[in-house]
Amino acid sequence: MNVNLFFLFLLVITNYSLRAQEDLFAELEIEAPQEELLLPSRMVFTQKFLWGEKGLFRKAGISSLNIEQREKELKVRRSMLKVHQIIGYLTLAGMLTQGFLGGKLYNNWERGLYRTHKTVGNLTTLSYFTGAGLSLFSPPPLTNKKYKGLNSIKAHKYLASIHFSAMVATGIYKNRNKKIHKYSAYTAVGSFAAAVLVFKF
Repeated sequence: MNVNLFFLFLLVITNYSLRAQEDLFAELEIEAPQEELLLPSRMVFTQKFLWGEKGLFRKAGISSLNIEQREKELKVRRSMLKVHQIIGYLTLAGMLTQGFLGGKLYNNWERGLYRTHKTVGNLTTLSYFTGAGLSLFSPPPLTNKKYKGLNSIKAHKYLASIHFSAMVATGIYKNRNKKIHKYSAYTAVGSFAAAVLVFKF
């Protein structure tokens, strides 16, 4: 792939994804009616562990469960999700760069290229799991509204389970099996790119 074409593609994807930002937060942070409880009935296990009624932060007295504190938590949540989204774009850029470098390395071994591939890979892995942590450990929304059928939030979550598994497999097999490493990396890139773009549709 031509390098200029690659970076043009990356620029278009980033610009397109940035325009979808407000759609993302409109979907993820649904306003709850006044009579709603302070916590949603359904939470991700990490949120329940930290932010649930009997969660670690409640028991330790770090964050008590009341209206004022929940308002602060929702601001923290929004900030964490914004950073999660920005890191997502950087991770996607790193993944696409890795695909480009990995393809060249797979066909023509070079020590310098291998070192670059390894460095970019380590940085991409770090950014990926940092972004995942920001999503998993953010305070829960006021409510988790149930939708019938498939929507952008459900698709994003389904794709997340695929790219998370693929990223773990990519790391495990990088020094064990080049073929599995290659295909798990392609799976991670494809599902991650789809997860980034899915909020626009």
